[in-house]
Amino acid sequence: MPTLMETRVENRQFVYPQHANNRDTVHGGHVMRWMDEGGAMAAIRFAGVPCVTASVNGLDFRRPVPVGDILVVEAFVYDTGRTSMTVRLRADREKPRTGERERTTESDFVFVAVGEDGKPTPVPDLEVESDRGRELRAEAREE
Repeated sequence: MPTLMETRVENRQFVYPQHANNRDTVHGGHVMRWMDEGGAMAAIRFAGVPCVTASVNGLDFRRPVPVGDILVVEAFVYDTGRTSMTVRLRADREKPRTGERERTTESDFVFVAVGEDGKPTPVPDLEVESDRGRELRAEAREE
């Protein structure tokens, strides 16, 4: 049975000028794409089969990410259904020289596991085995 902490992934993406809008900050669509990719990685790690995005719940952009910063995306599965997984996604801007971070975006994405026939397939139960895993799950359910 996969554990919450085994599903956790953290990806980094430099924000380059080609990712920017006319304010020299990252386009929200790029942030959403990077979050979707991180969420898919966590979901696939959990389910062990390909997964597709079924819904995005409340994608909140709290502050901009300027060109030259790094966007750090954290994802982990914290709830499951019969064929679906809810993945918590958090994005932080990180200053490359200092490592200083600031939360920019949060959301929950729901992914569905897909079998070889292209249809939804059951996922295993999620085990929350560690104190850190229980803490992450509680935070995700509160928000």
